[in-house]
Amino acid sequence: MPLKTEQDLSDNSRTNWLKAKSAVEIRNYGYAVALLAAVLKESPEFLEGRKLLRRAQILAHHGKKNLFGGLSSIALKGKGPQLLKKDPAAALELAEETLANDPLNNAANHLLRDAALALDQFELAVFALETLLEADAKDVKIWMEIGELYMEHTQPDKALEAFNRALALAPNDMIANKRAKDAAAANTMKAGGWNTAKDYRDLIKNKDEAVALEQKNRVVKDDASIDALLQELHQQVQEHPESIDDARKIASLYEQKNDFTNAQAWYNYASELSKGTDTWLIRKVADMQLKQVDEAVKAREEWLAEAGPDHPESARVREELEGLIKQKGVSQLDEARKSVERNPTDLLFRFELGQQLIENGMFNEAIPELQKARNNPNVRLRAINLLGKCYVQKGMLDLAVKQFTDAVNEMLVMDSTKKDILYQLGQVYETMGDKEKALGCFKQIYEVDYGYEDVAKRVESSYTA
Repeated sequence: MPLKTEQDLSDNSRTNWLKAKSAVEIRNYGYAVALLAAVLKESPEFLEGRKLLRRAQILAHHGKKNLFGGLSSIALKGKGPQLLKKDPAAALELAEETLANDPLNNAANHLLRDAALALDQFELAVFALETLLEADAKDVKIWMEIGELYMEHTQPDKALEAFNRALALAPNDMIANKRAKDAAAANTMKAGGWNTAKDYRDLIKNKDEAVALEQKNRVVKDDASIDALLQELHQQVQEHPESIDDARKIASLYEQKNDFTNAQAWYNYASELSKGTDTWLIRKVADMQLKQVDEAVKAREEWLAEAGPDHPESARVREELEGLIKQKGVSQLDEARKSVERNPTDLLFRFELGQQLIENGMFNEAIPELQKARNNPNVRLRAINLLGKCYVQKGMLDLAVKQFTDAVNEMLVMDSTKKDILYQLGQVYETMGDKEKALGCFKQIYEVDYGYEDVAKRVESSYTA
């Protein structure tokens, strides 16, 4: 069953969806939950809506104890399997009814996974398991279940990532070790096309062709092999100048040779052949431009380090270096603007533009971009963090506190991002003269990471002051 996007929603549901996003922004989670429930009742395949619903439910219940969680699990285990066989859609609704009051309920999320698979909604099944990681990101069993799901649905690359996460948490787990190896092998086979061939004749017709195939597809490191392949591919392009794939391969080989000028030219040629519809190629063109600037910067830095400040040419080279660094910043900002112009509804590009604006000291322009980017769950917390930094730079410390506090409250796991935000929040409180709240932020970090920045000194000195 294909997923629905915002564009697939009815006018009424789209209106409710937009209202729900706004409600989450102002932390009116109850209203957001009600709106999203109505949207999903009409369009259960709208996964983005279900993700926002779950986040709103988790935030609404954050820090609250659910007295009926155990009873709900018992009821689901008794009723769920039978309902799943008869009516998977009803089983999905039953799971959601429990999750409304207990969004991290293990039994309900597993029932949601099973119902989603029965309804051919694989992405929803993965999401159900990922939700459980909100409660415990170190749950090896859940990581293994996610890996198995990806394996069953022929996505060994993602399965390998999940199995490796499990293995990192439990290095001596033999099953995780074996499944990681299985996924790695399956991923290699998929990349090589072995899983789609009818027999070996579909892959290689003779030994010479096999060697050529391997040479073309492996990552080539020696210049002689690269030059040989380039010569062959240039000949192919003369015969078939419309081949985007050949142009892309040539560009990639030049990139491997660190010949970024030719790489840029060929990526640009491939992009023109695609009529500008391939955003990956467009970004590669920009990347090659930046790499050329990076090379020029590195060359001047090395020259200055060797020649020393007293060399008669040092002032000129240093001026060139400063100009190149400035050019790089302008180029990155310009490319970020173009990406937003090409994809005005893509909030990830809005986030990247906000980042570049901040790096160029343009905090006023960055704020509206980051405010929009907050609506993308994948970059929401990073966008809030950067918004807080903007407000700090503008001296709007109360608004900065709100942004940092909102981000901290949404993060259940004390990872590097949460530590960074807590540290900044503590610094803002210090600037505002609220030493008690500042110390509270530093203590949260101290309890889990003694060596983070200077929190140990800050916390321990408070006991001797």
